[in-house]
Amino acid sequence: MTAAAALAKNRYVPAALGLGSFVAFIALVELLIRVGVINRFIVPMPSDIIAAFPRVIVEEHVLQRFLLTAGEALSASILVTIFGVAGGVLLYRYHLLRLATETWVAAVAAAPLVLMYPLYLVIFGRSALTIVMMGFTAGLAPIMLKTLEGLLATRRVLINVGRSFNLTPSQQFWKILFPAALPTIFVGLRLGLIFALINIVGVEFLINFGGLGQLINELAERYDLAGTYAAICFVILVSICVFILMERLERWLRPVD
Repeated sequence: MTAAAALAKNRYVPAALGLGSFVAFIALVELLIRVGVINRFIVPMPSDIIAAFPRVIVEEHVLQRFLLTAGEALSASILVTIFGVAGGVLLYRYHLLRLATETWVAAVAAAPLVLMYPLYLVIFGRSALTIVMMGFTAGLAPIMLKTLEGLLATRRVLINVGRSFNLTPSQQFWKILFPAALPTIFVGLRLGLIFALINIVGVEFLINFGGLGQLINELAERYDLAGTYAAICFVILVSICVFILMERLERWLRPVD
């Protein structure tokens, strides 16, 4: 075994390498700003962003805003997971429905759905429900498509083995189709949650309501660049939390891997 392979098997080395690369990148940006290569009126120095964290936390009530955005993201995640996977299963089960709607679902996945927020404001009002439903709408199509892809990609030999054991359609789905499609379904979930979170923060910004998106809007209007970037870091933290939950759920559903 080579030294590189041994280091790769150590679970702490990749994390340390990633953290070191991030710190090096931040130091490089700081240097480029100080020497004038990057305009500090467009990108604040990382040291100023770090110094802005205590002020943003204390003065801007960032914890409450963080929890609100995280709650909206979690609610949208639950909705898109349930309805997205169920929609993909429906498209797989009913061939005619798939032929009639698959192209439309793909078109919705590529559309800038955030532009629909005025319609959602009319339907749901200026509330957190509008933000959750926008995130749900944005994340639904990718999950449906990847669920359908995973089910269609199940090897025919596995299905034939299930039939040879006289499994019912329900047993075939839960014992063969769903486990085989699970890796692809989780790819779709990650994509769907990315789209949902982008739209949640974007709509908070646009309608100036709610959590971190509203905070970013307020700080940007004050031209508080360091505070704005600090607030964006909390948005990144929300996405990290969501993806950690997704990884734990995947490990629970796929204990062998």
